[in-house]
Amino acid sequence: MSVLAIDQGTSATKAAVISDEGALLALVEVPVHVDYGHDGLVEVDPQALWNSVIQAGQQALALAGGSVTAVGLANQGETVLAWDPVTSAPLTRAIVWQDGRAASVCAGLHEHASQIADRSGLVLDPYFSAPKMTWIREHWTDQGVVTTTDSWLLHRLTGAFVTDVTTASRSLLMNIETLAWDEHLCRHFGIDAAALPVIVDCDAHVGMTSAFGPSLPVVGVMVDQQAALLAQGCVEPGQAKCTFGTGAFLLANAGDSVIRSARGLTTSVAWSTASQKAYCIDGQVFTAAAAVNWLSGLGLLTTASELDSRAAPDTAGVQFTGGLAGLGAPWWRTDARAALTGLTLGTTSGHIIRAVVQAIAAQVADLCQAVAADTGTSITHLRVDGGLSASVTLMQAQADLAQAEIHVYPHAHATAYGVAAMTNAAMRGLPVQPWPWSAQRVYTPNWSAGRAAQVIDLWRQAVRANLPASQEVTT
Repeated sequence: MSVLAIDQGTSATKAAVISDEGALLALVEVPVHVDYGHDGLVEVDPQALWNSVIQAGQQALALAGGSVTAVGLANQGETVLAWDPVTSAPLTRAIVWQDGRAASVCAGLHEHASQIADRSGLVLDPYFSAPKMTWIREHWTDQGVVTTTDSWLLHRLTGAFVTDVTTASRSLLMNIETLAWDEHLCRHFGIDAAALPVIVDCDAHVGMTSAFGPSLPVVGVMVDQQAALLAQGCVEPGQAKCTFGTGAFLLANAGDSVIRSARGLTTSVAWSTASQKAYCIDGQVFTAAAAVNWLSGLGLLTTASELDSRAAPDTAGVQFTGGLAGLGAPWWRTDARAALTGLTLGTTSGHIIRAVVQAIAAQVADLCQAVAADTGTSITHLRVDGGLSASVTLMQAQADLAQAEIHVYPHAHATAYGVAAMTNAAMRGLPVQPWPWSAQRVYTPNWSAGRAAQVIDLWRQAVRANLPASQEVTT
């Protein structure tokens, strides 16, 4: 049997028809336009998002030319909007996970940050759902319900008012131990727990939909990064992956118990089914492909595919800090801004491109070191996926700086494969298992550990030197 896996991402929606043997029978990708503003605004038109889901799904089914038995949905995790629970009509634009305007909400809750982290497993930051939900209530509307995009999409598809446990674990509203909405957390954010969707397992049978043509059950729902973790076979504690998409997202399987990070990472649910539960420890780089797109906007690149041909062999002393949308884990500085230093009359576009590539890799290596400190186990093998995993320049830089083997997933669609595996298992009533895979390419470090440590240390120094003095640096 085949399933239709929908991966609703930040800049595009992918729809893949995948057989029970793991064969990709059809794939359609529909872009989604994201609006960026200078005040931290990152928004998307909900109707355009919905249209992309329907268009991608319908076209994928038409291309596959055969029947499917179910639909699975992966979502962005922390993107939110207000909508009418009767008609499903959006009442606001969707605030994307990168949006930083809810920093004021977090600032008002600073004295409760430790308690919030203890209950939720997350850091108090506008990246997560609850601050943005509160911001919508304070600035846009008190009408309807405010949820993550998955609940809205699932309601439009099936009429059910649900969210899955992995998405709920990214909200700052769910208790990471009980896997239920936490009244104390909800009160902090001024949110009525009774008005939130029902939390369901990842293998839940949500309902039926005819949105893609034939009437199909919607079964299998997950956050996109957790779906990629599953697809890449990170099913044992310590196994880690990084997805290089709009941002770069490092997740390591933490087993069936909660790990409390002392290094600025967060703990979420990796997946939860009727028979299985796993946690993950994770960190985020807010701009990866987004940083490459920024280079394109400046005219230094035409497309990301030019990274390998346009990057210089070294940076020639140019240092890029990252921070185009603030800094995520382990820094958590929404006020950070990117800096480009070390420029001379001899600096070329290739040096700048190389510096941006090296900064992405340095941020991921920073996360690898934080995971190792929290878990006591070094990441010696990192599984990677996402569009930028095709870049030889970036992947070699990642191997060099992380001092780890980089194993490239053979498909550009790990998230779709992960949610398809969940849907397939749910329909069969079996424990979820990813399809086996072999690395498309393996990168090994060319640098010594000493050289890698020196480059990362210089990058950290540049980050610290560029941070505003209004907050204490904790990393």
